[in-house]
Amino acid sequence: MKKNSWIIKTASLVIMFCLPFLAMAQAPDPGDCPTCIPIDGGLSLLIAAGVGYGIKKVRDGRKQNQVQQEVIK
Repeated sequence: MKKNSWIIKTASLVIMFCLPFLAMAQAPDPGDCPTCIPIDGGLSLLIAAGVGYGIKKVRDGRKQNQVQQEVIK
């Protein structure tokens, strides 16, 4: 039991020193910046997915256009 006690003590000290810093990392008051709009990871992923889908549609359209032109010739 004594061998693991230093691990528990060290973990407790690390947690006690880190928790106050986590508590201070709060978002600013919305009244301070009325025009600020948070763009979090979810919205960024949706935008990236939309751009990727648009690129895919453009490439598919060009490829289909080329096939149609080859059929006409």
